[in-house]
Amino acid sequence: MSEVETLSDTRQMNMIEAINSALDVMLDRDPDVILLGEDIGYFGGVFRATAGLQEKFGKHRVFDTPISECGIIGAAVGMGAYGLRPVPEIQFADYIYPGLDQLISEAARLRYRSAGEFVAPMTVRSPFGGGIFGGQTHSQSPEALFTHVAGLKTVIPATPYDAKGLLISCIEDNDPVIFFEPKRIYNGPFDGYYDKPAKSWKGHADAQVPEGYYKVPLGKARLAREGEALTVLAYGTMVHVAQAVCEAKGVDAEILDLRTLVPLDIEAIEASVEKTGRCLIVHEATRTSGFGAELSALVTERCFYHLEAPVERVTGFDTPYPHSLEWAYFPGPVRIGEAIDKIMQD
Repeated sequence: MSEVETLSDTRQMNMIEAINSALDVMLDRDPDVILLGEDIGYFGGVFRATAGLQEKFGKHRVFDTPISECGIIGAAVGMGAYGLRPVPEIQFADYIYPGLDQLISEAARLRYRSAGEFVAPMTVRSPFGGGIFGGQTHSQSPEALFTHVAGLKTVIPATPYDAKGLLISCIEDNDPVIFFEPKRIYNGPFDGYYDKPAKSWKGHADAQVPEGYYKVPLGKARLAREGEALTVLAYGTMVHVAQAVCEAKGVDAEILDLRTLVPLDIEAIEASVEKTGRCLIVHEATRTSGFGAELSALVTERCFYHLEAPVERVTGFDTPYPHSLEWAYFPGPVRIGEAIDKIMQD
């Protein structure tokens, strides 16, 4: 589990509720925490992640902004330099691009440029990935862009428990963090099977979330499934899809939920691959220059003499995210199963 600093009762939450709880806890705990974004106040956010927070904490702590991603992120940089801890929401990850200059040129470099005199303790929340048939304007997975930027941290939870604990850690961190929320699993874990009924988080062990304050440390992977025959590296939605496939195929696979891409738990990856001798990487983003390429390089560099088969990747395709063909684009049981068969036969 995590670093629980204040013991409290737990209750079952989906990921949206866990995120809302984290924001509630931090707004109450730290008067410097500020929430800002499009429709996050009175409306409570397009996915309701900030529902009720403006009413509870007031319009000066939780407020709506104009439709200007550059303005939202730029304002957050200034707030952070001033001493606040802003948590801007970008309504969809696809909308974040107008704010890239503020993130890359200002937020990520502020500590270095000022020789530590100023920091940008801001956490940019944004739903990302597929799940609503939103196509190329509401479904992209741009995490690799941010892992390339020195000075930014990139965090992607896969469970409600981690979503709350990681978000609290991000808000308290003194560096800018990109906190991507996999909307496919907002309301329940997703196994990738189109013809099966949607799951919910009800009864899931990682949906039992403490009501109060606790932290999940950044830079520590989670062992989602223990195994001996194969290591699967995944994050976000793909953790659940990979787990469902491995269980259906009866493969003794070890699944590492990376949780944070930067900082990355390289030690956990090395230990797992050295134990199993095989490695499969799964992510939803496009293949070329995706974060899986970095993972593959790291595994090959550090674990080459332990590998019994080439590292395999299952990813999205090198094409804009399609509306009607979302299920074909999304890495699912067929493609993941084929990759597992290939690795295990070598």
